[in-house]
Amino acid sequence: MNANTRILLDKLQRLPPERQAEVEDFVDFLEKRDAQTRSEAAQRLGEAFKRLDALDEPAMSSEEIQAEIDAVRAERRARADRR
Repeated sequence: MNANTRILLDKLQRLPPERQAEVEDFVDFLEKRDAQTRSEAAQRLGEAFKRLDALDEPAMSSEEIQAEIDAVRAERRARADRR
């Protein structure tokens, strides 16, 4: 257990029970929101894959992928140098 967790637990234990319940509700809310965000992101990713499949393009080779990566990096460096 790290120091931040210990501090948070100490603070939580000093709260009255009704406030502890509020904190628990808030933690539940955060977990639900994070799960919903992940679910929405997974859904968007799935939709993107469907659109890619619909294009019926051949898969890129590892050399083509590396060339794309290199081009983006070069463009990023050029923008940074202009600043």
